[in-house]
Amino acid sequence: MKKLTHLDSEGSARMVDVGRKQPSRRMARASAFVRMKADTLRMIRKGNLPKGEALNTARLAGILAAKRVDELIPLTHSLPLDHVEVDFSMEDQGVRIMATASVHGRTGVEMEALTAAAIAALAIYDMAKSVDKGMVISDLQLEYKSGGRSGTWVRKVGTTRGR
Repeated sequence: MKKLTHLDSEGSARMVDVGRKQPSRRMARASAFVRMKADTLRMIRKGNLPKGEALNTARLAGILAAKRVDELIPLTHSLPLDHVEVDFSMEDQGVRIMATASVHGRTGVEMEALTAAAIAALAIYDMAKSVDKGMVISDLQLEYKSGGRSGTWVRKVGTTRGR
């Protein structure tokens, strides 16, 4: 059986000691999707929601969230992020969010990328909820990670989102 890294010998939660790991360039990309009515999507495209322009607000929320993962998720390390980017693509049924985080450090940035995508999705929901309370946030997932001992991981092409 594989040793659980976040538990001590008594089964209590502990933060993993990464002090002996060699720093390396690490990058992660995550995505999420906000499904919405066609009218809501049109308003987001035009930037004329009642609360204002949604995508820049969501971009800032995602970036800020990535910088605070250690305050949100127990046992994660504080990371001096080199870069966080949050991008959006309009699809037929909603907005796809793609968040990328990078660091030169001793532990990965998967949680930072995932958190940025999740919070950006929540910010879109908040900005548009007055016109569409039925929006659905889905398909939060890691798409890619590189660096560290485990190397590169890529989501397989053709993998159904949300499974």
